[in-house]
Amino acid sequence: MSKPNFLNKNKWLIDELSSDLIQIHGIKRVLHSRKTRFQQAEIIDTSTFGICLVLDGKIQSGEKDEFIYHESLVHPALITHPNPVSVFIAGGGEGATLRDVLMHRTVKNVVMVDIDREVVDLCRKHLPTFHAGSFNDKRAHIHYDDARKYIRETEERFDVAIIDLADPVEEGPARLLYTQEFYRLVKNRLKPGGIMAVQSGQSGWINLENFTAINHTLRSIFKIVRPYQVYIPSFVDLWGYHTASDSLDPLKLTAAQINQRIKERINGNLNHYDGISHHALFALSKMLRYKISRARRIITDEKPIFVH
Repeated sequence: MSKPNFLNKNKWLIDELSSDLIQIHGIKRVLHSRKTRFQQAEIIDTSTFGICLVLDGKIQSGEKDEFIYHESLVHPALITHPNPVSVFIAGGGEGATLRDVLMHRTVKNVVMVDIDREVVDLCRKHLPTFHAGSFNDKRAHIHYDDARKYIRETEERFDVAIIDLADPVEEGPARLLYTQEFYRLVKNRLKPGGIMAVQSGQSGWINLENFTAINHTLRSIFKIVRPYQVYIPSFVDLWGYHTASDSLDPLKLTAAQINQRIKERINGNLNHYDGISHHALFALSKMLRYKISRARRIITDEKPIFVH
């Protein structure tokens, strides 16, 4: 029997999941590679996950499974809100978060703030199935700025805030967008009855420090904080999120109520999120609930958190 040929590709992406664990993706071609002002950005085509956005060596979105990540980030918060009209997005350069927000018929105004215009331009050109033309929607207002500076200075108020940022790499642009000070600024820009959703990093067994610290930090600011997670194949791990609000609780909705709101509000079809999967997202394991309960770290500007 001949041995399988594992080295039949010219290029590999080495994605470091932690200081002790990596995954290697075979690359069919590199569509673009650029060092922007803020980060190293690549658009690559992989055999397993299709075209992917890679920032600082870490896959941010894969063509084959990005819908799992983005539907899980966007829809629990927007469906929980009784009438989301105005939405703030921090990050979201691919345009897929914007795409899913704009699926909601109630939404009339979306402000998306991403610091890296070069990355957004790359995604506009190379990731059309991700943004699906959402950048050209008349309800969308795109700003190229530091999200923290923007949310501090704006007079606008929002029903929902979606925090869709790259991981807090030590030298990366998001390092001070995972802190108590930033989350408090966002809360102050929410309308009464508003809700925030935050992508919160790995929530599997490899590295829970970021996820549990974000949970504890949010609980120091908001009355109702709900952690949840979903498996993302291209990340090869469970991925964590949170909703945070002083009045809205996604666990109060039944599956039937969620499905009815989807039917009434959303244009187009969802591939992952519905009433049943909503409650599955929030069904955390005993181990993870224990780890969350033991967390004591609050992330601050003086003591930010970093991932490898």
